[in-house]
Amino acid sequence: MADRLTQLQDAIDNQLTLMYASINYIKTRHPYGEIPGQPSQAPPPAPLPAPPHAPPSQSLTNGDGPALEPNGPAHSAAAPAAAPVQEFSLEQRDGSPPPERPDAFNAALHELARDLVLQEQQIELLINSLPGLGNSEVSQESRMRELEAELREVEVARAEAEEERERMVDALGELLAGTRRVH
Repeated sequence: MADRLTQLQDAIDNQLTLMYASINYIKTRHPYGEIPGQPSQAPPPAPLPAPPHAPPSQSLTNGDGPALEPNGPAHSAAAPAAAPVQEFSLEQRDGSPPPERPDAFNAALHELARDLVLQEQQIELLINSLPGLGNSEVSQESRMRELEAELREVEVARAEAEEERERMVDALGELLAGTRRVH
């Protein structure tokens, strides 16, 4: 598990990502507002797409159809007049998705706001768990001196244990050297 400062940095990064995503969502998916007395600025609703394999029109007259050659239709640079015109949806035209319905947009805003508040509360919890908050500088310094003294005591005990281990290894080495190998 990461230390508290790393957790705090990750939480702040998540908060910034949530903020950016929220602003981007509001910018791209907001419904258009109606202003009384002015024409609507809302884009027209996207037309229904034509079926991909629509049968060609049978009422071709006056040479509107493709010229036939023995091996199939003639290849020309111009598209035949009977070909269906492919209309692009709003998303394909300007690269942005169509606006949300007002009720769906408001529900999404409520969810985004809730996520931002929860993330902010997590950040506050991490900040409050950091050491030093609520303690004066003098009390922090005295606590550091106590911890340093405790560390010195533990270091002395560790050094004594290390010396004991060395004595045991030497004694074991002498014991092994004194024994003979039996065949």
